[in-house]
Amino acid sequence: MTVIAGRYRLLDVLAEGATGTVWRALDGTSGHEVALKESRVPPGLPADEVPPFHARRERGARAAARISHPSVVRVLDVVTEDGRPWVATELVRGLTLAETLAGGPLSSREAARVGAEVLAGLRAAREAGVPHRGVEPEDVLLGNDGRVVVAGFDGAPEDGASRAEELRSLGALLEGIADDRSGPLGTVIDALLGEGPGGAPTAERAERELRRVAGGGARTPAGGSGADGAGARAGGDGSRTGGDAPRAGAAPADASATHRSAPGDGAVSAPGTSSARRTRTPRRVPVLVAGVVGALLIAGALVYHAVRDEGPATGPGAPGGVTSTVPAGSGTTGADGAPTAPRS
Repeated sequence: MTVIAGRYRLLDVLAEGATGTVWRALDGTSGHEVALKESRVPPGLPADEVPPFHARRERGARAAARISHPSVVRVLDVVTEDGRPWVATELVRGLTLAETLAGGPLSSREAARVGAEVLAGLRAAREAGVPHRGVEPEDVLLGNDGRVVVAGFDGAPEDGASRAEELRSLGALLEGIADDRSGPLGTVIDALLGEGPGGAPTAERAERELRRVAGGGARTPAGGSGADGAGARAGGDGSRTGGDAPRAGAAPADASATHRSAPGDGAVSAPGTSSARRTRTPRRVPVLVAGVVGALLIAGALVYHAVRDEGPATGPGAPGGVTSTVPAGSGTTGADGAPTAPRS
């Protein structure tokens, strides 16, 4: 087997493209598998321009090694073999976006998730001084672990696209991978392509909007706040309903949210009525009734004990001024025929 720079043993080809061939290789020093990219000279390039071409590729690869972000493929080493640079990177197990699209386009939310991670990687690379030349489906790796990783930063920094070109490139990428752009994702794509009414967004704003679409949330319009009718809507219990934004025929942004009826009454409560407020108010009646009954019971007990202690009483003129609560003729009679107090 072929060994590059006395260290990397070539195993098999992972991918081939216009800029080179990517090999799965075994690092003899660490014992780990890596992706090793072999630089390819463009067809028709004059012989005297080949060395400068390889030198630019090497500078670009070493610059890419400065990028540290989960959404950017990590450059591990840059070696030279036969005057050509070979770039060793982490081996991301999965499929390229181009290979994934062979099975059909992505849903709007998944496309937005991929776009947000790609843009995060592009922003990190630009901050490190290594702008991308223009991201293509072949440059995006969808890892088996759920990661979205951007490759293709091995071009020299001077070959990179401007910030506006970078955003337009991302907009074109999303336009080609999404199965539907009629919802909020389409609004973001239009903005990235410079076709939106508010002009091109900043990279930070575009990433934030893509993450909101990926999460099924509502898009916040420029200069405003809250939902604009294109995202999730609050339900009757204050929760958010997930899923993609409503398509044509959805309720307008200022329409009242649907409220659930109270248990067993079969009626729909008016918008804005709090269910907690409806359940608290009726509870005051039993509390008041219980209080009145309790007070009457206490008063009755006091009168009862007073009558028992003072002896028979028939009216206001009785000793102590207490009126008997025992009706005439009720209870038992004494030896003289007068009523007696009930026994406890």
